[in-house]
Amino acid sequence: MIATGRQHIEGILFLAGFMACIPLANYMIGHVGTVCVPNGPCIIPVGPGLTAPSGVLLVGLALVLRDLVQRRLGLTWAFGAILVGAALSTTFTAPALAFASAAAFLSSEVADLLVFTPLQKKGLVKAALASSVAGLVVDSVMFLWLAFGSLDFLAGQVVGKAIMVIAALPVLFWIRNRDRRLGLLPA
Repeated sequence: MIATGRQHIEGILFLAGFMACIPLANYMIGHVGTVCVPNGPCIIPVGPGLTAPSGVLLVGLALVLRDLVQRRLGLTWAFGAILVGAALSTTFTAPALAFASAAAFLSSEVADLLVFTPLQKKGLVKAALASSVAGLVVDSVMFLWLAFGSLDFLAGQVVGKAIMVIAALPVLFWIRNRDRRLGLLPA
């Protein structure tokens, strides 16, 4: 199905948000946090006794936004956004983290896409939640292992990203209900 004018505009806005999350997340990892570890990430608390690199918040949001890009603009746009996003993920980060960031981004977003695509016709909220969980686990494991050779922040990474996915749920419910009211179908 070809996107309507409304769907296209919303899709472009979701795409812009998705693209903005990527360099901002990398910038935050190196510059924003309650503690910045020497030769390591800047970390934030994400739960009782849990910390994570600060960029996790925007990575969690990016997973949801990618789903919305696909819902509004279609699979081709979503896949293109992933490829551009992987390139963008090397920006605003230390050269030593660029490969880890790009590899984790590419892998997690493809995992998200592979889960979201078959589920989206069964419901936006379920599909976005399931695909985001798959993506955030892949991203967390790959990034921490490739960047730091350690999974020390794994629980914090997963919780930090999940916080943003959960925070997005009311917006996803609203979009789902509005789409039904307006008769908008996934692209």
